[in-house]
Amino acid sequence: MPTVAPLDLEGHCVAACWVANVPHFALADGVVHRLDNGHKHVEAHDGLLAASLAADGKVLLTGGEDGRVASLAPDGSFTELASIGRKWVTAVASGPQGAVAFASGRTAYVRFADGRLKELAHPRSVEGLAFAPKGMRIGVARYNGATLHFPATDGKPVELTWDGAHTGISFSPDGNFVVTTMQENALHGWKLADGKHMRMSGYPAKVKSWSWAAKGRWLATSGAPAAIVWPFTGKDGPMGKAPVELGTRGNTMVTSVACHPTDEFVAIGYADGMVLAARIADQKEVLLRRAGNGAITSMAWDAEGRRIAFGSEAGDCGVIDIAG
Repeated sequence: MPTVAPLDLEGHCVAACWVANVPHFALADGVVHRLDNGHKHVEAHDGLLAASLAADGKVLLTGGEDGRVASLAPDGSFTELASIGRKWVTAVASGPQGAVAFASGRTAYVRFADGRLKELAHPRSVEGLAFAPKGMRIGVARYNGATLHFPATDGKPVELTWDGAHTGISFSPDGNFVVTTMQENALHGWKLADGKHMRMSGYPAKVKSWSWAAKGRWLATSGAPAAIVWPFTGKDGPMGKAPVELGTRGNTMVTSVACHPTDEFVAIGYADGMVLAARIADQKEVLLRRAGNGAITSMAWDAEGRRIAFGSEAGDCGVIDIAG
């Protein structure tokens, strides 16, 4: 039976993650908590924060309402990477070769490992950022689509157009597809080889959480009373295919998903704080945590795929050990 080590905090958990195998919980008030031989915390930002785990899993990247971007090491020490004055940093993302991207207003910034800062201006506000899995390429979610930049060069960006407000962006692990979340209850995608569109709709709520399966064959999403898992097994992704539905629970909405690091099953968090795990192949379910306080807002597996860090909108956080 799985065991749960609770951590009761006050405030909305923006990101639950593992930094060098230590569970961290970044809250919206700018404080980052960690469970490392006891409960410790550090004030990362003065005011609201955005957070993202670095690609190597060894530091936590944060940006804040105070205009600062920083990296948090496992020992709790902070290194300031950039400061843009009193501008609210609304998104951060880590990339290859030590690159970091962040956004404020209509500008996306890329900070290279040598400290150089490149500004990428857009006509409307930058809502989401993601680096491609290969090469120095960054995707920006914006109004009416997405823009792909090669920030190390001055080459012309690639514009991917679809009407509506696009709020988040992700590349498939093989780099063949770009998918965005939208302000409406839908996802949109593009096949990069030929620009074909993929419309993934029918959600009763906005998609606020998504996660790629280990081999990139599936994309799990929130936004419905089940985890909606889209197949990316063929050359055209989910076009013309129905998704798999995991962990259906009446009218209780799925609010967070996290795919296992090596196997094709998904941790599913709900609006009532419950957490299940479900296998994609046969939809078999295992209860990991009973209902708690607040909707689950973030979850992450450790590198071994044995423990899950989780956080809720009410600060109801903790670690689930699936081996008990």
